[in-house]
Amino acid sequence: MRDSVGQGKAYEKVIDYIQGEILKGDLKRGEKLPPERELAELLGVGRNSVREAMRTLSLMGFISSTQGAGNFVSCNLEKNLAESTRMMMMLNETDYRQISELRQGLESQAILLAAERIAQAQLSRLEQIAWEMRGAGMELSVALDKELHGIIGEASGNRLIMVILRALAETIDSFIDDMHRRIMSNEDLGKRLLDAHQGIVLALVDRNGPEAVRMMREHFRVVDEAIFSLVLNQDGTPKTD
Repeated sequence: MRDSVGQGKAYEKVIDYIQGEILKGDLKRGEKLPPERELAELLGVGRNSVREAMRTLSLMGFISSTQGAGNFVSCNLEKNLAESTRMMMMLNETDYRQISELRQGLESQAILLAAERIAQAQLSRLEQIAWEMRGAGMELSVALDKELHGIIGEASGNRLIMVILRALAETIDSFIDDMHRRIMSNEDLGKRLLDAHQGIVLALVDRNGPEAVRMMREHFRVVDEAIFSLVLNQDGTPKTD
C-alpha cells in the first residue's frame, strides 16, 4: 500500500486531484477518468483510497460509474442537491414549509426572467396546457401542472434555477402530487389554482414580468393554504391523521 498518510487524507488527495483537473479543463463532462490503478500510482495512494474517492464523487454528483466501462465526469449537481435536501428532511433540518418558501422565491425569479426570454414555441405550449387543465382529469392535471412549471424554469434560461427546482421537485415529488390532488378536490382552491395558472400564461404572453410574478405568488398562496391549513402540523411536517 502506498498510503503514507491517513486513509481520509489519501482519498481527499484523489478528490482534490480530479477536481483540479476539471477546473483546469483537462477533464470535461462526459470524459472518462483514468483507471483506478493509474490514479493510485500517479498520486501515491492505495486502490482503496481511489475507490473511496470515486464513491464520494459519485454521491456528490461529479462522476458516474458504468459497470465494465469505468468512471466518467458527469457534473450531476441535481442529484447532489436532491440527496442533500432529502437528507436534511430526514434529519429534520428543514421542512415542507421552508421548501415551499424556497420554491416560491426561485419560481418568482424564474418567471421574471422567462417573461423576457421565453420562446414562442414555449408560449404556445403553455397556452395549450392552461386550456387543457380546465377539463383535465386528475392524473392529466397533475402531469400538466408539472410540465407548466418545468417550461417556465427552462424559459428562464438560468441553469442553476432549473437544477435547483428539479432537485427540490425530485425530493418532494409525491408530496407535490398529493398537494395538487387535494387542491383540485376543493372547489374554491381548485378554481383559484386554475385561474392563477391562466394568469401566469397570459402575463407571459404579454411579456409582463411584474404581472407574471404577481400571478406566480398568487399560485403559491393557494399552494401554501393547502399545505399549511390542510395537511401540515405547526412545525411544517405532514399530519398523519
